[in-house]
Amino acid sequence: MLTGCESDAARLRESMVKRLVQAGVLEDPAWRAAVEEVPRHRFVPGFYLPADRCDARGLTVWEPITAELDRDRWLTAAYSDMSLVTQFVGEEPDWSDPHVRRGGTPTSSSAPPSFALRMWEDAEVTEGHTVLEIGTGTGYSTALACERLDSSHVTSVDVDPRRLAAASNALHDCGYAPTLAAADGTYGYWPEAWFDRIVTTCSFRTVPPALIAQTRPGGKILLTLSGWLHGHARALLTVAEDGTAEGPLVPGTVSFLPAPSHAAPPFGNPGDWAAGLSGKPRAARHRPERLTAMDEDASHLRFLVQNAVPAAQMLTVDGIVHVIDVSTGSAATLTSADGCWQVREGGPVKLWERVEQIVDSFDDADRPGPESFTLHVRGGEQRLWHPQMPAFPWFGIR
Repeated sequence: MLTGCESDAARLRESMVKRLVQAGVLEDPAWRAAVEEVPRHRFVPGFYLPADRCDARGLTVWEPITAELDRDRWLTAAYSDMSLVTQFVGEEPDWSDPHVRRGGTPTSSSAPPSFALRMWEDAEVTEGHTVLEIGTGTGYSTALACERLDSSHVTSVDVDPRRLAAASNALHDCGYAPTLAAADGTYGYWPEAWFDRIVTTCSFRTVPPALIAQTRPGGKILLTLSGWLHGHARALLTVAEDGTAEGPLVPGTVSFLPAPSHAAPPFGNPGDWAAGLSGKPRAARHRPERLTAMDEDASHLRFLVQNAVPAAQMLTVDGIVHVIDVSTGSAATLTSADGCWQVREGGPVKLWERVEQIVDSFDDADRPGPESFTLHVRGGEQRLWHPQMPAFPWFGIR
């Protein structure tokens, strides 16, 4: 017989499933059955939600939510299609005595159920597949895979051993027993290779060679690619017999934290870079707002530009836009006067000129969407290709 909490959870889970079906998310009956069975609340004993106010300094106020503090709000949020923040800046909260937070960077969360399903469905996961999930998180998406495939077909790794321990306990308590390991997903997980599918919930600058090596020929990798310009794209790659891989970009952007070894390096004082520039400024052909806007179109364009300047970073200080490449010592600054942007460049790579070339090609091709691009990977390097745009250069992490 179900307890009061479990009975309420089952009712809320049923309502969530109906909403996801109505939204067109749960079209596959097998995944619908998985969502109907997996108790999400067991994987989120506590989490943070943003309050409807900021503090006096303008920082987001994050309120802790647990069963002890407010059982109804906890259960309702657990069975809503929303992201639940479970960790800030790598600090594991004490859910027996949680405190309100002001500001801070979330470093772990339970993804919305619709998103977890989207990842598995976009990877074309089906019965009989062996899968590697990179980024266990709370374990909820891992449980969905176990419910669909059987635990013996599921391997999941996470770089944070504390997160993994909590997920392991929740999975075990729900009757799931996948292979779990505290490991850097950049290197996959050799003891369980080969896999039919690999799905990542962190982002990489380039496709890690180990993931291709651990995928069966004909198998697929769904991963998020990002870079130091903060452009994101998802790619679904099919691995060939010769160890190369290629596939299309998948529509819809997803922002994941980067794998630790792929995070951007510090660049020092932007003023020092600007002071080292020489020569006369020139008129910029494209405004920096094309890249700096916080919308899906700008994120897509930032991703394309990253393929031409893969080590570049961009920031705005006092209205001046700085583009900095610590790997080559190149830099550019853009300043606005009377609505016109002027650019100065220095170093062996003309950074903004390369940006402009990509933007020109993008506009000339009538601004194609992500699904019209193909990613090719060979020997640890990758190249983006589009039939109406000049070939992007091969690049990789050396």
